[in-house]
Amino acid sequence: MLKSQNLLILSLLFLTLTSNLFAQKTTAEKEIFVRDKLIEHLFSITDVMVTDVTSPPGAARFYSYSLLAAYLAYNNEGNLNDLPMVEHFNAPLPDLGTEITIESNNMKLAFAGTYAMLEVGKKIMPSGKKLINAQEALVNQYLKNRILKKKEIKQGISYAEYIASTVLEYAGKDGYLQLSTLKRYSPTNDKGKWYPTPPAYLAAIDPEWRTIRPFFINSADAFSPAPPAAYSENKNSSFFKQLTEIYEVTSNLTEEQRLIANFWDCNPFNVSYSGHMAIGLKKISPGGHWMGITGIASQKAKLDFKESLFIHTLVALGLHDAFISCWDEKYRSDRIRPLTAINRLIDETWRPILQTPPFPEYTSGHSVISKTSAVLLTSYFGDHFKFIDTSEVYFGLPERAFDSFLIASNEAAISRLYGGIHFRDAIEVGMQQGENIAQYILEQMKTYPNRLSSDAEK
Repeated sequence: MLKSQNLLILSLLFLTLTSNLFAQKTTAEKEIFVRDKLIEHLFSITDVMVTDVTSPPGAARFYSYSLLAAYLAYNNEGNLNDLPMVEHFNAPLPDLGTEITIESNNMKLAFAGTYAMLEVGKKIMPSGKKLINAQEALVNQYLKNRILKKKEIKQGISYAEYIASTVLEYAGKDGYLQLSTLKRYSPTNDKGKWYPTPPAYLAAIDPEWRTIRPFFINSADAFSPAPPAAYSENKNSSFFKQLTEIYEVTSNLTEEQRLIANFWDCNPFNVSYSGHMAIGLKKISPGGHWMGITGIASQKAKLDFKESLFIHTLVALGLHDAFISCWDEKYRSDRIRPLTAINRLIDETWRPILQTPPFPEYTSGHSVISKTSAVLLTSYFGDHFKFIDTSEVYFGLPERAFDSFLIASNEAAISRLYGGIHFRDAIEVGMQQGENIAQYILEQMKTYPNRLSSDAEK
């Protein structure tokens, strides 16, 4: 009898110890879980953008407001305009008030933040209703994994919807809704100016994007670059030499250069033809690629939800401002694309390996936004953060390893030359434009946190 009692006591002690250990492990797993759900459902937003064939600047805007909602929901402690990042915005956020609050619990706040992100995406994107499925999945994921109870989920949804409505009100005043009322862009017949390119000859995309309100930079032209090389048919001119470079490089591409061009294509307007049928190919936007990289870095560095949300939001906001600056210059210089110029001056049969996007050439959007993103990420994770970029695997492209964010951004920039869609000055000047924007944002945020640790850079 005594022996049985002792065994029972030992069994109970064992169960107590193991349950405590399990509880500790579960807490750690919860932290990983909520971070990964944020990244997973941010990709749900990306997937809708791909379906909608969202323009690169438009995608950056959608990412910005969706993640801003998550950031505000997670960090709300009163005055939203006192939050890091937000305090540096050009336009203050609406007063939130105290109509709906939520208990300051990391798991509840993480759920509310992720749900608010999806709620803004649902209402701000043309096909946003597709995110209803993502919201339902998020709820089920939190319940199934016993992260939250049904009552807590209900409270989180009410709070998230309240935050989302505030962000949508703010977004509604950024000029986007007025774009359709502005004067339509019409290409000219001037030799050096942009004109629609084959195979689809699409009209110019987002010609008035410079009118959209930025978050950090003071105006669309705040970082206007030097003008591009002037159009010239003189073979000794800078323009013609750059044109010849594109023709010669693309005519002798190595397999590695071809791979690089395709890896960074990110052209949502890519069209394939089969007989009389035009087929749009699913492509991620340039901003979407860098949001993917941000998620990869967050997971490798083992960031918690709060840190991951912070850097995702900052990169998204940086993308938004960088596109405004770049698009301002594109439609000011209105420069011809290499395809048009080469067909006219060198070889009428030549075609680049990448389809030319439907907007003017200078500066290179990839160069601007990639360098902006890379500088922001480097300031957070360090100069030597190695990562494997799997952002394009979902879209049929292989993974690619990089030794730093800046190396990745340099490759993204030069890929436009290999692809035959940008001149060298658009690439080099665009990279400097992007760096200037990122450094300005960082200068505004003097208390900007970073992870310049050996652990982050391994």
